[in-house]
Amino acid sequence: MDQNNYILETRKLVKEFKGFTAVSDVSLNVRRGQIHALIGPNGAGKTTVFNLLTKFLIPTSGQILFNGHDITIEKPAQVARRGIVRSFQISATFAHLTVLENVRIGLQRSLGTSFHFWKSDRTLSVLNDRAMELLETVGLGEFADTVTVELPYGRKRALEIATTLATDPQLMLLDEPTQGMGHEDVERVTSLIKRVAANRTVLMVEHNMNVVASIADTISVLQRGQIIAEGPYEVVSTNPEVLEAYMGSAETELQGAHGH
Repeated sequence: MDQNNYILETRKLVKEFKGFTAVSDVSLNVRRGQIHALIGPNGAGKTTVFNLLTKFLIPTSGQILFNGHDITIEKPAQVARRGIVRSFQISATFAHLTVLENVRIGLQRSLGTSFHFWKSDRTLSVLNDRAMELLETVGLGEFADTVTVELPYGRKRALEIATTLATDPQLMLLDEPTQGMGHEDVERVTSLIKRVAANRTVLMVEHNMNVVASIADTISVLQRGQIIAEGPYEVVSTNPEVLEAYMGSAETELQGAHGH
């Protein structure tokens, strides 16, 4: 197995909270250029894994490697600079700025010299062009001058993805990108994720099985902090242990997505 294929590896990752093991011996291998989904019932440890990867939490034991570098004890800002960006970390919190202005701020952050930028109109117009390109990519071109607070919910998530893309991440972590969305928005955001994943790596936590079935290359199933199955959808959706973990209604949900 060629190590270079893996942009992110975790080795026997453990996180304990006061005697409760939230993540237990998780070894994840995220292949460069893939969409990798992390699924599992509530309380399975998915969010804790994300918090460990973005350094909001430090693991009790185990290692995290990104592009072959050990980042286990690095700070959140360090891993962000390396190119690991989680969508909500820079979500569109500037509700009273326009959609374009939000993306422009994302671009300025990636340049790391935010405060120099107000000096020159020329620099701003270069940023505007790039910001518009990103908005077109996520289907928000027509909303460029809309004040963000007025955007419909599904479009706000698309804006979050655009502001994440503005920082040009190597590894994009998407936390429940379709949560709380109606069918039409789910489809729009799903095809958007597929589009933006074309030349980067995406690791996503997602509840919607149809989404996972249609876009994930590899799926890791977590239960009680442990990976119980891994592979493409066809493989994990027929795994008896996975079906049992999801029990009842979710079992039909797993099978129901099979048509995709």
